[in-house]
Amino acid sequence: MNLRRSIAVAALVVAVPVLSSCGVSFGAPTDKVYNAAAGVDDRSGSVDVLNALIVSGQDGTGTVVAGLVNKNQNTADHLTNIGPGDPAKQDVTVAGPASTTIPAAGMVSLADKGAYSVTGKRVVAGNFVKLTFTFEGSKSVTVDVPVVLASNPDYANVPLPKG
Repeated sequence: MNLRRSIAVAALVVAVPVLSSCGVSFGAPTDKVYNAAAGVDDRSGSVDVLNALIVSGQDGTGTVVAGLVNKNQNTADHLTNIGPGDPAKQDVTVAGPASTTIPAAGMVSLADKGAYSVTGKRVVAGNFVKLTFTFEGSKSVTVDVPVVLASNPDYANVPLPKG
């Protein structure tokens, strides 16, 4: 009886790891970039635009928030403009500095600066606003940016436009 029990326990010890690994493959979602944040990402140029969104305290106005990561290891780049994604519509206006430096192999968080304010009818929580990020050395990036409420505790420190 002890021999049967020992064989059963040994078989169980061997079978558990083998059977539990059946659901994982090389194409499993854990091998892919996953953005758990509310914003959108674009990694198509030499500057990544990460977690881009607009934080709004009142309808019609908000602050553009994004992380800009310069993938160039040797040369700084500059964000020269954020503007409407569809210039023919001109449905939003973005005001901000003439240029923001992104150091070589570095990152800039626009949330820390609060320097880019956006106004327009589409700037309402729950909407998406098409914005184009223009860089000096990298290609321009156009993304549909979600608008989120400033009352969310995650965005409590984001400076809002005076209005």
